[in-house]
This record gives sequence, C-alpha cells and structure tokens, in this order.
Amino acid sequence: MKKNKQERQPLSRRDFLATTALFGAGLAVGPVARAASSNQPPDREGNKMKTRKLGNLEVSELGSGCMSISANYGPPADRNQGIRAIRTAYENGVRFFDTAEVYGPYTNEEFVGEALAPLRDKVVIATKFGFDIEADGVPNSRPEHIKKVVEASLKRLRTDRIDLYYQHRVDPKVPIEDVAGAVKDLIQQGKVMHFGLSEASAKTIRRAHVVQSVTAIQSEYSFMERSPEKNGVLKACEDLGIGFVPWGPVGMGYLTGQIDARKKFDLKTDLRSGFDRFSPQNLSANAPIVDALRRLADKKYATPAQIALAWLLAQKPFIVPIPGTRNINHLNENLGAINVQLTPADLRELETAFSQIEVHGGRMNEMQMQVVE
Repeated sequence: MKKNKQERQPLSRRDFLATTALFGAGLAVGPVARAASSNQPPDREGNKMKTRKLGNLEVSELGSGCMSISANYGPPADRNQGIRAIRTAYENGVRFFDTAEVYGPYTNEEFVGEALAPLRDKVVIATKFGFDIEADGVPNSRPEHIKKVVEASLKRLRTDRIDLYYQHRVDPKVPIEDVAGAVKDLIQQGKVMHFGLSEASAKTIRRAHVVQSVTAIQSEYSFMERSPEKNGVLKACEDLGIGFVPWGPVGMGYLTGQIDARKKFDLKTDLRSGFDRFSPQNLSANAPIVDALRRLADKKYATPAQIALAWLLAQKPFIVPIPGTRNINHLNENLGAINVQLTPADLRELETAFSQIEVHGGRMNEMQMQVVE
C-alpha cells in the first residue's frame, strides 16, 4: 500500500543536520528538531539546560566529552575547530567538560585548557590519571606518580585546580586505598576538588569510598551497552550517593543511525576499527537496536541519537551523559536531547523492544578490556 503524502516521515540524522545548518548553534536550546515543511512538529519552547548532582558536585545535565576532538575516533581536529566545539557547547548551556592526559596524549587537555581559560570559574573540568605515558601507557597509579602528573595536567589545563580527578583505569598493582589516599592529599592541598573512578568494579568503588568520598563513576553505558546495570556499579552509585557519567552514550556513534557495514574506520587513528562490535557483520546484526530508537524518534520528532541520550537521562537522576563531537551540527543534535521528554510508556516501549534484541560483539577489543575491572 502506498503511503499517504501527508503521512509523517521519520526524521533522520541527515535531515536534522541539513536543517540545523540553517539555524546555527542556537538550535541546541531550541525545539528538539526541525523537520521538512510537510512534517513540522507542534510548536513548543526549547528547554533550558538543567543541572544535576554528581555527589555534591553540580554540573549541567549533559556534559561534553572532549576526547574525540583530538584522539581515538579519527585524525585530530585542528586547533580552531576544537576550541570552537568546546566554546559552542558552553554557549549552549554545557558546564561540564571531560578530558584526560592520555587523549592525544596531552593535546586534548591543552585544547580544553585554552578553550575554557576565559570561562574557568563558570565550568567544571574533569580529567584523568592512571597511565604511564612515558612507559608505553602501562597502568600506573602509584601515589608518587599521581602527585607528579597532576602538576602537568594543571599546567596544560591552565588552572590551579581540577574539579573532578578520575583514576582512568584501576591499577591492579596498587591498592585502591592508596590511590584514594593520594587523591585525598591533593584535595587537602586544593589542587583537586573531587575524586572519581573510571571502569571500576562495585567492590573497588566501595573500598575507595571509605578512604575518600567518590563523587563520580565513569563507565560506558548506553541503550545498547548495559553492563553497569548488571555488574552492580549503578547500584553502588545509588547506595553511596555517587554520580554516574556514561561515556559512549550514543554507542560510540553507532546509535546515531549513520554507521553501517559500509563504514570504513581509519586503522591508525580510530580505535573502533579494532572493536568487534564495529565489524561489518556486527554493524549489520545490531541494526534492530537503532531501528527501535528510530521508531520512537519518529513519534517524538527527534533523531535516534536524541532518543538514546534522553533514555539515559530518564534512567536515574544522578546520571550525566557526556556525548562528544567536534562537529557543531552534531553538537546541536546531541544537546537537543534535553527537549525530548520520554513518558513511562515510551520507556516501556523501548525496553520491550530491547528485550527481544541480541547485542552482537563485545564493547571493546581484548587489550582494552584487560584494563577494565
């Protein structure tokens, strides 16, 4: 049967980006999406970026993951593009920016430091330690190493304090109590404000929290990657009053609906080229996950990425996703997620669909998973 010409058509990411290009950065806090003239959503005011609490640290409800500006998802952006992406996020309500010494290495902290220097007292900056970059990137969370590298991060970030300092990966050779104690010393010195852990187990989180209150946990979590729901990490956060910061909130780009089996990833600069989940076979096999998001996106005049981010925001009030991009139009799309309100029925629809889907492929390669606790 042919579709009636008046029937609504789904809003693809391409449609969204083509339309947002006409409106510029201000779209991020405008209506959720502009469709073609035959598919206009109801008029409604754009929502203002709200705040959430990670422990007792107040941040914007969406943060900005800055990694992809300079590392891991392709060749680095040039300086002007990177700084513009960060400052545009700020102009549209983002007050929480995430980086790490290993991104680049070092260059991402430099980007963030330069971009946010004029705004320093208005933003929350998170960075990470935990690898010995001068020794082939092996884990190193010895207290003396932490106290050495924090000085370099402070310099690159052009600041006198780090708002949230994460252990990037748990070091099996260093008791977590020693790590927490070293960061506690830095907090007492005023060089660090809050302590975080990344990809730590629930047991490690609870042990660390006894020595120094943990403010936030960062791990991969998305509509398609549910590990924190199963391994006790989200429960530990809820029990202890710790915030949770999902990295990869749109499935490392997959949940945008713009990556399929034809996508070629740069073997030298894009980590996804070696991830099982991003093999051509698994990219095709996981298409039903994006289809589930797209069906609801059509009803909400949104895009799959916006539904994926809105889904995360709806899970727990202490969850703050940090989508990352260097592309201003993609940034606008991501920030438009704050205008997507998912009802209990919407959430049930998504969960029912997901319960019938198998996720194909592990989330990272074997080497990456060896340093995930």
